[in-house]
Amino acid sequence: MATTDRQNATLALAHALSAAERGLPVIPLSPSKLPALRSPHRSEAEPVLCRGECGLPGHGVHDATTDPAGVRALFAAAPWATGYGIACGRPPHHLIGIDLDTKSSTDSVAALQDLALRHLFTIPETVTVLTPSGGRHLWLTGPPDIVVPNSASRLAPGIDVRGAGGYLVGPGSVSAHGAYRLAPGTAELSPAPCPRALLRLVTPPARPHHPTQAGPARQGNGLVQFVLAAHEGQRNTRLFWAACRAYENGFGDELADALTEAAVQAGLTEREARATIASAERLTSGRRR
Repeated sequence: MATTDRQNATLALAHALSAAERGLPVIPLSPSKLPALRSPHRSEAEPVLCRGECGLPGHGVHDATTDPAGVRALFAAAPWATGYGIACGRPPHHLIGIDLDTKSSTDSVAALQDLALRHLFTIPETVTVLTPSGGRHLWLTGPPDIVVPNSASRLAPGIDVRGAGGYLVGPGSVSAHGAYRLAPGTAELSPAPCPRALLRLVTPPARPHHPTQAGPARQGNGLVQFVLAAHEGQRNTRLFWAACRAYENGFGDELADALTEAAVQAGLTEREARATIASAERLTSGRRR
């Protein structure tokens, strides 16, 4: 390992320990911003629904911990990690991340300001992390009894939401594209409560509960985990297989956002992921007719 990489790894652990001390559950990230530890179930032919119950590391955000010994153990198992992720939706902060991207043609900052004007809320002063690409992550906190899902460009193009099951790249992390750092003037702030109007926007309406949907819900979770466990060379294949199963069983549209998010975390771009899911929908719709 080069000297610079060793320095980045040492700093990543130090920043992760500092975040854990503030009650933020963390995991090590590779320079690609993906969880540094690969799934112990990656060689399984069928989806394995495991969130760490097997006792082994490598379950992505489900490994996240605030225990200093646990943090050190995770980083010791991944000495190549140059960053750390902060799990969203977990107590005590129940973090919600608003990711304002700069890669799309839309001005995501202006789009958020427009949402604030139309829905009558104020964007609070809060912890803000600047990304290497020029984007920014706003840290907000949510109520413990409301689950905020992950979403990509659902609020507006270029605005992603990190909620339960997602993570934010922590400040002090170094990726292949550069460093993540706190925006000037926000280092001493605490994450601000999410405005109620914004919370309603990022939380889809509750679906009616039907007991017969328990099986598909569990299966859908398994398909998402199957995609998350993909490594290079498997990502499109696993995503296509999972999307086909979802559409064949009648819940493809409901699972599309979660599958997209999982594929992005596994290393695909959002455009690639949505194109693959669309192909699966076309194929299975032909079979169903």
